[in-house]
Amino acid sequence: MKYIVSYEKPNNHYIDIEYIIDNVDADTLQVQLPAWRPGRYELANFAKNVQKWEASDEKGNVLFSKKIKKDLWEVTAGKANQIHIKYNYFANEINAGSSYLDSKQLYVNGINCFLYVPERINEECELELKIPTNYKIASGLKETRKHQFLCADFHELVDCPFIASDSLQNHNFNECGVKFHLWFQGECKPDWKQLETDFRKFAHAQIQAFGEFPVKEYHFLFQILTYETYHGVEHTNSTVISLGPSYSVMLKEGRYNNLLGVSSHELYHTWNVKQIRPIEMHPYDYTQENYTVMGYLDEGVTTYFGDKFLLTSRVFDWKEYTKTFDNLLEKHYNNFGVNNYSVAQSSFDTWLDGYVAGTPGRKGSIYTEGALIAFMTDVFILKCTNNQKSLSDVMKLLYTNYAKNGVGVSDQDYKNVVEQVAGQSYDEIYNNYIHGAVDYTEKLKESLAYIGCELKIEPSSKHNEAALGFTVNYEFSKCLIESVYPDSVAEANGLSINDEVIAVNGVKVNNDLTAWTNYFKNEEITLSVKRELGVIERITLSTSDVVYFKKYSIVKKGDESENFKAWSK
Repeated sequence: MKYIVSYEKPNNHYIDIEYIIDNVDADTLQVQLPAWRPGRYELANFAKNVQKWEASDEKGNVLFSKKIKKDLWEVTAGKANQIHIKYNYFANEINAGSSYLDSKQLYVNGINCFLYVPERINEECELELKIPTNYKIASGLKETRKHQFLCADFHELVDCPFIASDSLQNHNFNECGVKFHLWFQGECKPDWKQLETDFRKFAHAQIQAFGEFPVKEYHFLFQILTYETYHGVEHTNSTVISLGPSYSVMLKEGRYNNLLGVSSHELYHTWNVKQIRPIEMHPYDYTQENYTVMGYLDEGVTTYFGDKFLLTSRVFDWKEYTKTFDNLLEKHYNNFGVNNYSVAQSSFDTWLDGYVAGTPGRKGSIYTEGALIAFMTDVFILKCTNNQKSLSDVMKLLYTNYAKNGVGVSDQDYKNVVEQVAGQSYDEIYNNYIHGAVDYTEKLKESLAYIGCELKIEPSSKHNEAALGFTVNYEFSKCLIESVYPDSVAEANGLSINDEVIAVNGVKVNNDLTAWTNYFKNEEITLSVKRELGVIERITLSTSDVVYFKKYSIVKKGDESENFKAWSK
């Protein structure tokens, strides 16, 4: 199998790909474009970006081919021993999981655009890039000659994204016997000394927790953009992270803590998901959905430890860490779907509506709810073992006993290992919070109290959110109702999600709804709203003593207790 990647007019954003299949021994051959990408558990439609597609034999004779599914083609091979498929791919989206081409870079996530023969997925692959000779390449791929690479199989090929450019900035360091590469593409002024200091700390802490690192080298590929963005995708020996705006990336008061947060998160994925993988995804099937209820482990535990390792390695202080925890609390309590779907159900249904809110009040977040459950599980194990064991021991066992033996982890396996480490039944958390929709509050309070902290609940500082029962989002200068609190004044008076608020008491709203509702807080408030069908209505709301939306935070109750020290070591 060989792939040749080239392009002629980069500003048209079309990548040209030639896929060469050797040793053809069948009359017909089916070739597949992946239907989804690992790290994002929803169906994609990469095939929509293919403009031209033609198959020929080794002599250049065109072979009959037809599309039989949205991302599956069939080629009539005849007597051909070798098939060449030439096609192109429109690469004009830039995030951590996409592909992009312009005059400054070629950025490819192979899972988007490389075809494969399903029954030959485990065969060795070659990749050749026909790109400017002065281009550097940031990737975890194994280079055999300049701009040429060899992969053990299709899985490795598509699990090693690359950025090719003459403007890449690079810095390397060694930690715990592992060579780490930091690659920056885009407008950015990296502070290498600060980056290395912080990355060494959390990388060292994570490696120590597992006892080893699964790979010898690891690449952080940063796509730094000029606008607001935040996204990361994990791979076996690399990660792609898109972050912006450029001027804020290295600022402590800007996006630098976000850079550290997403980098720690993605590094933890090197063990959790890339090694410790749900049994339903072992191996990956790129042709269809890989349903699993284990998003609470894949993304929830990773979110929890990604942040926690920044605290325990002293990259973050307590104040910086609590911002991340408080953010989880805000997201959890302001998502009314947690009352209906468990995190396990929400995991299964990511394949239906992905990572958007979807139908209001239906599901929770595998990241948010999973991280809070991971915290409660961590404390549960500490309590059961007199602070001798923790969730970190569970993850190490899953890595040692399952991942390293090439075995996937089931939902029941996870429960069994937690109980093995804790020495007690995990039923309460497992049944009520992983597979149930029981309110987290009392369990969170109990868990926080164990480490000498408390859950602080205060009224929201935003008047319209706290006392009227709705939140808004500004999109293209429109003030849109984002959520309506169940049984609130807003719901009782007929306010709906996606209503556009045009005016408050006759005054036009200009991205300042909160200011005007605060101004009129001692009066009746009449909102002029535009409905989805274009009808404008007036809705009158009166504030009450009920505070619907609240602010959630964790605070230490005093000096650090022995339990806190055990949790944060």
